[in-house]
Amino acid sequence: MSGLDSIIRKHVLKNAYDYGKADAGSVVGKVIGESPDCKKDMKGTMAKISAEMARVSKLKKAEIEKEMASFEYAVKKEEKKGIEIPGAEMGAVVVRYPPEPNGWPHVGHAKAFCLSWSIAQRYKGKTILRWDDTNPEAEKSEFLDSIRSGIRWLGLNWDEEKYCSDYLPEMYQLCLRLIKQGDAYACTCSQEEISEGRENMARCACGSRSPGESKEIWKGLLDGTIPEGGAIIRLKGDMAAANTVMRDPTLFRVITAPHYRQGTKYRVWPTYDFQGSVMDSILGITVPIRSKEYELRDELYVYLLKKLNLRVPKMVSISRLSIRNAPVSKRLLRPLVESGKLWGWDDPRLPTLAGLARRGILPEAIREFVLQFGISKVESEPDWEALLAENRKLLDPVSPHHYFVADPVELEVKGLGSKTVELKMHPKMGMGVRKLAVSGTVYISGADAKALKAGETFRLKDLCNVKLVDKGKKLAGELRPDGMAEKKIQWVGDGRLECDVLMPKDLLLDGEFNPKSLEKASGYCEPACAALAEGTVIQFERFGFCRLDRKEDKRLTFIFSC
Repeated sequence: MSGLDSIIRKHVLKNAYDYGKADAGSVVGKVIGESPDCKKDMKGTMAKISAEMARVSKLKKAEIEKEMASFEYAVKKEEKKGIEIPGAEMGAVVVRYPPEPNGWPHVGHAKAFCLSWSIAQRYKGKTILRWDDTNPEAEKSEFLDSIRSGIRWLGLNWDEEKYCSDYLPEMYQLCLRLIKQGDAYACTCSQEEISEGRENMARCACGSRSPGESKEIWKGLLDGTIPEGGAIIRLKGDMAAANTVMRDPTLFRVITAPHYRQGTKYRVWPTYDFQGSVMDSILGITVPIRSKEYELRDELYVYLLKKLNLRVPKMVSISRLSIRNAPVSKRLLRPLVESGKLWGWDDPRLPTLAGLARRGILPEAIREFVLQFGISKVESEPDWEALLAENRKLLDPVSPHHYFVADPVELEVKGLGSKTVELKMHPKMGMGVRKLAVSGTVYISGADAKALKAGETFRLKDLCNVKLVDKGKKLAGELRPDGMAEKKIQWVGDGRLECDVLMPKDLLLDGEFNPKSLEKASGYCEPACAALAEGTVIQFERFGFCRLDRKEDKRLTFIFSC
């Protein structure tokens, strides 16, 4: 092969491997870059490229990869741009993770966690895990453990852990300060009256109460003489503001439900508008990341802190992240979990961190996936493939290879006899070998069997060439001499194991639960799979990466990852 032919083959193979099909325009640029003299005969060069593209188009991806091993490719080193926060001081940055313990962490939380962690690392700062636990009706201690585990699983950590519910006495003092200043008042109107007043931009009569009167009602809220729903504390904002958030929002209300941690010690609880802003200031947070959904509330955040004469942190607003047709809303997911349509919060169809882990998604893939969106307000709802592509890149060099045949069909091979073959656990990495025994009969996948034609010669991968002589319910073939059979087929022989591969699909279709969101492929896998530990991710060749979820009754259950 001439030098130019070799260069053309090298780049056609790489382009076809990366994109599924080689593109002449992309290949010719690479070829010219490596062999500028080829421009002297561009017609001949393009003819050679076209001929090589036609040859490679007939190869399977595994064959392309095998041929690529003969060439060396330059590895493009990309310098990742760090996250820059204008005005941030090295060593003085404090960030926080602010989860509410009312559910399992999901990919949306991962984005905020990873961005905050990255900022802290970039500026050698501190990270606080701050529990926004001031809504007793929604929060449970079990969620603290799942969130802590999720953060650690992502490869992140924190320096301090704080509970907002421990700071209620300080928040009470700040509320009293607002009342004394005339910047907050006690309101005894019904919810309907409050909503009507906000809509009509008219402050209710309660807004005219003196600080002394509001202070007495505040005491009644604290000591229990005023029942739940009897009164609330509202900020005196701007009832004529175009931003409806500023129209005298609620700051405190009574909730008598026991708190998962404080029990019945407190009965007056702050709204998130109050708690979120003052806790950022009290704890010294310098760079609080806030989801874009709170953007209208940023005005209230700043206004409230200025009224209290507290430091105003530099907020960073980011878009929410969710995966298309995989909702993160607990309002949508809880009924599916509780009704039994899902296995639980770790169902592999879910974008919860536990669900992603069960599906065999690596934490490194999630970090790469979420950080690519950076600090941006641009809404993002990618489909699963964007995350799965990151996962495949990471799994490919570390996952052992095995054979799996779905909907197996028996194939008797005349002349094969009994033999044992050794196969590499990985085509490139030194992972050792596994042994497969065969005694004249093998099993191939139903799809491969259907595609075969009588008289066709194919190769049982790494075993032998076979000519198909009979295509009945059981296939019959005869051994043929080794050579370059174009078609290669995976197979399973003696000691085969029954197994299922569960394949997650979109959880929702047109906003409704998809009853076909978990498909199943059943068949045989090779006996070496029996030694796998639960949780191991392997590559079933020509099928995909799968995680062993459980072993039971001599049957293995895998979950398809990517």
